[in-house]
Amino acid sequence: MNLSHLTALLATIGAAMTVQAAQPRLGVQLWSVKDEIKQDFEGTLAKIGKLGFQGVEFAGEFGPYKDNPAGLKAFLDKNRLQCAGAHMHFDALADARFEATTAFYKTLGCTNLVISMDARGKTTAGSAEMSRELTALSGRLAGKGMRIGYHNHSEEFAGAVGSTPWDVIAQNTPKASIMQQDVGWTTYAGKDPVAYVKKYPGRTVTTHFKAKFAEGSSGTPIIGQDRTDWAGLTRAVRQEGGTDWIIIEQEEYPNGMGQLETVAASLKGLQAVIAKLPAQ
Repeated sequence: MNLSHLTALLATIGAAMTVQAAQPRLGVQLWSVKDEIKQDFEGTLAKIGKLGFQGVEFAGEFGPYKDNPAGLKAFLDKNRLQCAGAHMHFDALADARFEATTAFYKTLGCTNLVISMDARGKTTAGSAEMSRELTALSGRLAGKGMRIGYHNHSEEFAGAVGSTPWDVIAQNTPKASIMQQDVGWTTYAGKDPVAYVKKYPGRTVTTHFKAKFAEGSSGTPIIGQDRTDWAGLTRAVRQEGGTDWIIIEQEEYPNGMGQLETVAASLKGLQAVIAKLPAQ
């Protein structure tokens, strides 16, 4: 292969990688359907795949596959789903459980392990302490091809912009550590989720798209039926967040809607937003 052909090939590969990076995959946090997967794990995940989701983020429920990650991986493959990530607490990655936990998720092809919440995240002092633990785990997981992440609630966004517990975590953990912003809780706390994606570029590797209203306001908590700037947010995660996965999460089910039914409505709303955006 001559130099001109090699240059053209590399340019093509680079362009393809850019498109892939600019088009995050769509997943769903399984906490959104927490009751329905307990009643029918396989049936609910099969329906999720048929809705058009490309992946699922686990939250501790594995149905009949609790001790069978290889079987779960085969089931996901059958339904054209990937493991977008997994929520857990720090104890799942304590020394005594570290190897078993990482082996389970490695079998699933899961690289994003996210701490769903921790009481220390409520304060800046606690967040500084927690950041040291996240940093240590980041180093240990890197050797297994995995990343650690942290997921916010409203408390992590308390205080002035730049000095919230979220800022402390971002500023005291490695860039390889995922800042999984839950934009619903960010909005609830009165902060701008788009601004925070831009504030820490490349850190929003996975992000939770959730419609939630600031305290004291009201509306329908379904993506596209609320007041969140979903177009601006989607552009930000594509262009600056370094986002691989947009993960829809649903915690409220208005008008008597079922859990999966509400998830489907939020997915439809997000797809309508994406359809109007220019190709990257």
